[in-house]
Amino acid sequence: MRNEIRQAFDEVHASRELKDRTRERLARRMRRGWPAAGLRPVRRGLAAAAACLVLLLAGAGGSWLYFTPTAAISIDVNPSLELEINRFDRVIGVEGYNEDGRALADQLDVNHLNYEQAVEEILNSAVIAALLARDEVVTITVTGTDDRQCGRILSEVEMETAQSPNIHCHGARQEEVESAHDCGLSYGKYRAYLELQALDPDVTLEEVQEMTMRELWERIQALSVGTQSQGQSGGHHGEHGYGHGGGH
Repeated sequence: MRNEIRQAFDEVHASRELKDRTRERLARRMRRGWPAAGLRPVRRGLAAAAACLVLLLAGAGGSWLYFTPTAAISIDVNPSLELEINRFDRVIGVEGYNEDGRALADQLDVNHLNYEQAVEEILNSAVIAALLARDEVVTITVTGTDDRQCGRILSEVEMETAQSPNIHCHGARQEEVESAHDCGLSYGKYRAYLELQALDPDVTLEEVQEMTMRELWERIQALSVGTQSQGQSGGHHGEHGYGHGGGH
């Protein structure tokens, strides 16, 4: 494994733009404190080792693979947050997309974990577990630049959450996620926002940011039923994201 990773670093050389973006990402995390204070010693040591690796690569003008995201996992309930995943299936960033999401991101200790461990830890966190116990809905969306990796991540997350009826998994195209980020939303909420906006053009991004996923889907369902009851025929709105699947 060590030789494979070394070979990957040797074969791929970053552009100046990629190096600049990675340097900015590294600087932001070091300014925040790498990672958050209070980490367990093993993870603190891992984070420090990763930082040293990046600095060595930068000094040598080498590759930037570890801190280049190739996939992302968006987790939405009302805390809305997103995990950046590298080509080695490790979490290299956690970003909250609303106030609750940022608060949860600050509490998490998942940097450099495998994405499966990270997702499990988030779903088992006190905040998310309490919401699931109250019958809230969690949407997990996988996207990225590596279709093969994203398809594998989506399949594995679906399998891990298949026994949880309130957790729903989907894949998304990278350009859709970029549009969501331009609106200040994670993809799960953006997807629901588009469906709700089609039924209620007056809905605002600010409203959606503060709604839980269950509130969003219940409002969509109510408006869909109202539209159908007025005699409009034709398209069926389906499950509105309820249910595992969706493929990448």
